[in-house]
Amino acid sequence: MIALPRNAHLWLPALLRRRTRRNGDRTVRPRHVMFAIADHYEPFNRTVDPVQADRRVARWRVEYVKAFGDLRDGDGRMPQHSFFYPIEQYDAGHVETLGEMVERDCGEVEVHLHHDRDTSANLRRTLLQFTEVLRDRHGLLTRHPDGTTAYGFVHGNWALDNARPDGRHCGVNDELTILMETGCYADFTLPAAPDPAQTRTVNSVYYAADDPHRPKSHDDGVPAAVGRRPPPDTLLMIQGPLSLDWSRPKFGVLPGVESGTLNYSPGQHPDLRRFRRWLSTSIVVEGRPEWIFVKVHTHGAHERNADLLLGPTMRIFHESVLEWVRGQGIDLHYVTVREMVNIVRAAEDGAVGDPGRYRDYWFRPPDRRHRWCNSAAH
Repeated sequence: MIALPRNAHLWLPALLRRRTRRNGDRTVRPRHVMFAIADHYEPFNRTVDPVQADRRVARWRVEYVKAFGDLRDGDGRMPQHSFFYPIEQYDAGHVETLGEMVERDCGEVEVHLHHDRDTSANLRRTLLQFTEVLRDRHGLLTRHPDGTTAYGFVHGNWALDNARPDGRHCGVNDELTILMETGCYADFTLPAAPDPAQTRTVNSVYYAADDPHRPKSHDDGVPAAVGRRPPPDTLLMIQGPLSLDWSRPKFGVLPGVESGTLNYSPGQHPDLRRFRRWLSTSIVVEGRPEWIFVKVHTHGAHERNADLLLGPTMRIFHESVLEWVRGQGIDLHYVTVREMVNIVRAAEDGAVGDPGRYRDYWFRPPDRRHRWCNSAAH
């Protein structure tokens, strides 16, 4: 008998079903890859003092462009980084520093939250207050077409919509509804494996409807598809890659879990082998299989992870991936999560050809990014 990873019963059946379907249709090769890094960016991670937290943020401002500013994808864009900043760690100086990075075309800032035993009313108030600060004080976040604030979201401790069996790290069964009503345009929390908050749905772009009477409403949903309008009152979920990793078995029999995590731990460094595994999960909008969406995640503020993400390992990763995709006839597109959602929406509306044209299709760049866009246009 083969031992399986912890909590694999939650997601392995869906993974095997998807693999069977992919094996039955190998006729379409990927032509474009949208690559995004969702950083659960926590300057005060591990309860460091303000001085150390300040150093962490300043390091990213100084070193990111030096490390990657000369690299370019097929659209002429440098690698992009989406900073999901935690509400409970808000520091105006830190957010302003990240805003400077937005102005320099390094990425964008979105919303992250850790909470526990919360209430619906308090969650709504918390999200509205923080998104107003990010928008009005810092010039960050995009807007819906009607002008209201829009944001991407990552839930702390993976516990979106009270998804953990023990009820910890959330407490709100109608969280999806509150996210939608406060402007959230998509959630990027998943995958969560091997955490029990992992959903049955894997490797998917889909829409989840909230059931306020039960937790984990996003356990399943309606896949995004060409020609299919998003169902009403649903939240877009963009998952990252999830698969078994037989290249690093534990105890000789237990496969590892590939969940798109980038950190300093063995087996979780970025490299071309992992990139190809991420591609193999085939996260797409149904009906547009030649456009692949790859969203990986990290906790980049911590020093050991920053050493990795700002150092030679990440540089080699980008160089090797850019060389490999060119040899495969694939166009790589470095995108923020906002741009990834725009390309999803364009695919749903039947867009074809170069997805790089649709980076700002539905949600426009935040005000801080307009400064870069305007200068680049000249």
